[in-house]
Amino acid sequence: MDSPATGSAPVVTDNPKASRYELHVGGELAGFINYHLNGKVISLIHTEIDSSFQGGGLASSLARFSLDDARNRQLAVLPFCPYVQSWLKKHPDYADLVPADRRAEFGL
Repeated sequence: MDSPATGSAPVVTDNPKASRYELHVGGELAGFINYHLNGKVISLIHTEIDSSFQGGGLASSLARFSLDDARNRQLAVLPFCPYVQSWLKKHPDYADLVPADRRAEFGL
């Protein structure tokens, strides 16, 4: 999944001190998802990709990483971010991360 422009694959990490998942390309911060963690519930608040990195599917990689991380940590997900809501609608195999009694609130 190397990017031809940079020659390096995107790397996504959790930055708990900043309460966000960060995506770096070639060592440069290309995007992030802000979150709020409360016990066993993670609220995904906002996704942002730097304009110089848009159009390469990075937001999708970031969404998938954050949701996979939530699943691995057995966290319930509240997708307040419109991008994550949209991504979940296209990937219904992740909808189970959103508590059943909250899915309608997010259009799932």
